[in-house]
Amino acid sequence: MTKRMRQGAVAAAAVLLGTAAACAGPERPPTPDRPHHGPAADGAAPHRGFTLVASGDVLPHDSVIDQAESDAEGEGYDFAPMFAAVKPVVSGADVAICHMETVYGEEGGPFSGYPSFVSPPEVAQGLKDTGYDSCSTASNHSLDDGADGVRRTLDALDKAGVRHAGSARSVAESMRPALMKAGGAKIAQLAYTFDTNDNPFPEDQPWAVGVIDDEQIVADARAARTAGADVVVVSLHWGTEWQTEPDEQQIALGKKLTASRSGGRPDIDLILGTHAHVPQPYEKVNGTWIIYGMGDQVAGTMTNDDGDLDDRGNHGSIGRFTFAPPAEKGGRWQVKKAEFIPQMMDLDTLRVVNLPEAVRSDPGREDYREIQSDISEAVLSRGAKAAGLRMGR
Repeated sequence: MTKRMRQGAVAAAAVLLGTAAACAGPERPPTPDRPHHGPAADGAAPHRGFTLVASGDVLPHDSVIDQAESDAEGEGYDFAPMFAAVKPVVSGADVAICHMETVYGEEGGPFSGYPSFVSPPEVAQGLKDTGYDSCSTASNHSLDDGADGVRRTLDALDKAGVRHAGSARSVAESMRPALMKAGGAKIAQLAYTFDTNDNPFPEDQPWAVGVIDDEQIVADARAARTAGADVVVVSLHWGTEWQTEPDEQQIALGKKLTASRSGGRPDIDLILGTHAHVPQPYEKVNGTWIIYGMGDQVAGTMTNDDGDLDDRGNHGSIGRFTFAPPAEKGGRWQVKKAEFIPQMMDLDTLRVVNLPEAVRSDPGREDYREIQSDISEAVLSRGAKAAGLRMGR
């Protein structure tokens, strides 16, 4: 696979991460359920824990685009209503990460769904309105519209105030992680994909999309850590479509990445998986949480590899992790609470459904209850419950 060539990556990333820190914006303010903790171990500044949520693929098919146009009532496209049911979860976290699988077109179109996706740039504002802080943009669809698609996507996310990692308009940008601040911690997000559907990389732009390479991922994570990141999150677009169980590559790569350490400290603190279109397990590997696949968050009618309609393509989970500050200077920020929230895209309404909330408010919805059970079974299928994972809402 294409490997991005970088000279002086650690030094360059240190400069760029420092620059990004100045642009990272203020932390979300503390609330009664997220109070400040006491002084840090070195006495330098108070630290508090923070919550991070992450969700699956945003994949606007034609039906989704049509619904957003209808919701805008003649004023372009409005994607925010689709996310309304999960907005409290997303906006209630200190850091919220999404996965933008497709690229954006010009204002006013033309737009397209499967197989080559070109989405309205208004998706970015819908994500911002929901409370997302950053999106991974590395996917097998990242080059569906070439370099122009990458540029338009990142331009729109920038305009909306949503950070991004995984695709780039320049060499410098390809070396810069998305950077956020919460609880006194700097959080760096890196993102990579297994492939680009054989779409060629733009001429002289092998850095346009981050491609999975274990050595490069570790080098990037270490560069981010060296530059001051307290928590390193890696988003991976990987796995086998329509398969609940992680495939051999996911398992092997997950073990290798979570085993990587520098100075006795893990190089990577959390792995977030996308691509498979179905909910996949959560698992704690080498002391680090991996979500092999969060499933689709927003998508139209999905057809599996056998050509059959498959409702699982509209099921997913939101991961929510509560990090606690280290007990001593230079220590690891530990996940003290791990949760998953089953969700689905209801094709009758084209709205995302927070299933635990929906079941609680309407116990008679047996269909929602069954889907929630199916998602939970998939999420917990590799021993995550014994490792402390619980269902939230």
